[in-house]
Amino acid sequence: MNNRALEITVGLFVLAGILALALLAFRVSGLTLGDTGQGSYKVTAYFDNVDGLKVRSRVAFAGVTIGKVTAIEMAPKQYQAKVTLELNGDVNYLPEDSTAIIYTAGLLGEKYVGFSLGGEEEVLKEGSVIKDTQSTLVLEDLINKFVMGSDDSGKEVAKQLQTMNDTLKELVKTNPNITN
Repeated sequence: MNNRALEITVGLFVLAGILALALLAFRVSGLTLGDTGQGSYKVTAYFDNVDGLKVRSRVAFAGVTIGKVTAIEMAPKQYQAKVTLELNGDVNYLPEDSTAIIYTAGLLGEKYVGFSLGGEEEVLKEGSVIKDTQSTLVLEDLINKFVMGSDDSGKEVAKQLQTMNDTLKELVKTNPNITN
């Protein structure tokens, strides 16, 4: 009888451990139970580069989480990434001309979307499109700029390459048939 009680206790302890691990995995992955999307609204932002940003990444303002990324897809007509943000329903104070910026938590941490406030009186609402965005900072680009900018000739070459890159991007945007 004593062995039976010990086996049941150990079984309950193992079950509690498994449940705790499942709950931990659930919380770390950013999932929530019973999230029906009520009390929230969705807005859209277009970015040139979303490298490292993932679905369920957090959306923050002043360091406080105010929503999450619900979708990332390519917008072929704009040649940009379309990011759908789900903001909490109580976030009814972000001006429509706010800037959405992709930040990195720490030097190599996860990417998240933050806001820089605009000045308009109209606020973001369901279906709003954030027009002003800043893409993610690409570490390789910074290293290239640092290496190329180590002397004056490198700076000039880097500047010319950037001008050529900008011109080509503008040409592709204005003439979509040129990509083939």
